[in-house]
Amino acid sequence: GSVVASYPYDDSPTHRITGVYSKSADDEVFKYLAKAYASHHPIMRTGKPNCPGEEGETFPDGITNGAQWYDVEGGMQDYNYVWANCFEITLELSCCKYPPTSELPKEWENNRESLLAFIEKV
Repeated sequence: GSVVASYPYDDSPTHRITGVYSKSADDEVFKYLAKAYASHHPIMRTGKPNCPGEEGETFPDGITNGAQWYDVEGGMQDYNYVWANCFEITLELSCCKYPPTSELPKEWENNRESLLAFIEKV
């Protein structure tokens, strides 16, 4: 896990593991939506999730192009965009994939304003 808003494309023509910006035709719209979410999240907006084992990982403005971060062939975000014209971003909300129940109120507080801002944009 991490704390970042990721947008298409997750796959790239070269299929390099990481570091390839795979721009979609609607790249500016996706960046706008990802920033709308990230800019209201207290951790995401810093671009420094500080996840254990990935302490040096950074995301400018708390967002990333999927393939720039890591290449995913056949992901739902790209599939839905290409075949159903659905605009999706992927929200990584925690360093821990399954946070303990005791952490859920804090996670809600971290994400509430982001979710509302995102809904307003959509």
